[in-house]
Amino acid sequence: MTTALLSGIAETTPAVVLLALSLFGAAILSFAPDTRAAREFVEDYGVLLLVGAVAGGAVVGVTLFLVGDKSLAKEWLNQYGLLALFFILILEGAMLLYFAPSESLVPIGVSVLPASATDYDAIAAVILVAVVGATIGQYTLFLLAKRGGREYLLDKPWFRVSEDSLDRFEGWFQRWGRVVVPVSNALLFTRGMLTVPAGFAEMRDWEFVLLSALGTLLFQTWLAAAALYTLQNDLLSFLPF
Repeated sequence: MTTALLSGIAETTPAVVLLALSLFGAAILSFAPDTRAAREFVEDYGVLLLVGAVAGGAVVGVTLFLVGDKSLAKEWLNQYGLLALFFILILEGAMLLYFAPSESLVPIGVSVLPASATDYDAIAAVILVAVVGATIGQYTLFLLAKRGGREYLLDKPWFRVSEDSLDRFEGWFQRWGRVVVPVSNALLFTRGMLTVPAGFAEMRDWEFVLLSALGTLLFQTWLAAAALYTLQNDLLSFLPF
């Protein structure tokens, strides 16, 4: 009974989420005194609603895989795994991935999506999708910083970087210049942190996209290689699952 319930929830979750968000948006537009107020609400909280919907879908998927219908979960992975990874990496690139460590995404992707550790086409597809998704997310945040400015971002509830941290990253960019974009993107803990300072500095769009993608490619490639090495050498055999 639990399995059937989880399967039913998993199958209906996307439609329910879309319907709920549509009704919620319609209600906002209906009761808002003017369209400007509605637009401001969407700008401030629409992103958080989107992140919540993605997190809810992820929870359902993981629960289904662990305690539910594993065959259905595998079918979902085969059909929608790359698409889900793409959208999650867009959130990661835009620094909106509040519900999962970004360093875990590609290792999980290369562990569950390819048929085997030697399925190099599927592994390359995972890395490519991750790079494209993350670059789109970073470029979106870059444009918001470039066009909206410092105060615009700091006023947004979805922007979780403190003013002190932002000052520190701006100092890095001013000291080292454009090279910090790919370098920071290729490292743990600093990944994506120079996106906003690059926007504030009005870096050229094509240059940012190229350097951002290069750093992300290096980052995701070494993460994928580490995950595959771990799997091939059975380094996690001590775990109880």
